[in-house]
Amino acid sequence: MDRLIEAIDTTQNPSVVGLDPTEALVPAQVVASFADEVRESVENEDELPAAQLAVAYFEFNRTIIDAVAGIVPAVKPQIAMYEALGSAGVDVYAMTCEYARERGLYVLADVKRGDIGSTAAAYARMLTGVGEHDPWNIDAVTVNPYLGTDGITPFVDAAAQTDKDLFVLVRTSNPSSSELQMLDLANGKKVYEHVADLVEGWGAETIGKYGYSRVGAVVGATHPEEGKALRKRMPHTFFLVPGYGAQGGTAADVRGMFDADGSGAIVNSSRGIIGAWRKSGKYSETMSASEALELVGETAQAAAIDMRDNLRAVL
Repeated sequence: MDRLIEAIDTTQNPSVVGLDPTEALVPAQVVASFADEVRESVENEDELPAAQLAVAYFEFNRTIIDAVAGIVPAVKPQIAMYEALGSAGVDVYAMTCEYARERGLYVLADVKRGDIGSTAAAYARMLTGVGEHDPWNIDAVTVNPYLGTDGITPFVDAAAQTDKDLFVLVRTSNPSSSELQMLDLANGKKVYEHVADLVEGWGAETIGKYGYSRVGAVVGATHPEEGKALRKRMPHTFFLVPGYGAQGGTAADVRGMFDADGSGAIVNSSRGIIGAWRKSGKYSETMSASEALELVGETAQAAAIDMRDNLRAVL
């Protein structure tokens, strides 16, 4: 986790931008502008909608990345948005990660993998690459702990081998998370507390020079009191904090998830930054694609700065 902590220190900004594009978040004229170009490149007309969206997603992502590079230390592309488009989307996911890396950003692949044995080992190769080739250009992945240690160890080993990281789901921001995570165990713990203890243990042999291990935890901004308690419970675990902004979490809510030095966590915002153009009051359907992208970049940059300043105010 040392490289992420150093990137946060360089920017003085513990926030990460979620690159989660959808058709609703990309201005329509941007998508439309690629129709002719993409039509010439597809073999089957049925492939056109997905391929056109994929190209538009990349141009949208590139605009966001250019706007926030130097302001935020990291981006977090959610792979589901890209896999939904098939092979063209997966290609754009890899291209997005590569471009973000080129712009000096730490890339956290939000993939939420979870399996065992050879399947978990294969998923973990997203961190190690193939031979000398790194097809994904990422620095960390998110992992689901439901299958226990068998599903986590391959990722810990891969992270240690490549100087990369992983973040394990512990107390997530979605409303129905309590159906499982808040259940009481026979030993008096909640399920999420037991998972927290496992995560702290999984990372025990990988603690870096700043006191945090390679095995981080996902702790939602929508659970501020539990997050504060987890900060004490997991002194060597770095937190990825989703749920800020559009999901209701505030800077005040996340304060307790940082340590006494203002470190120990990075806060994610997706729609609040990449979709800021929709609330700007400046968008018009009559804009050209380039004008719309310019607005996307300007509003994303302003939103990222606003988030940074709000976090600085409480740390």
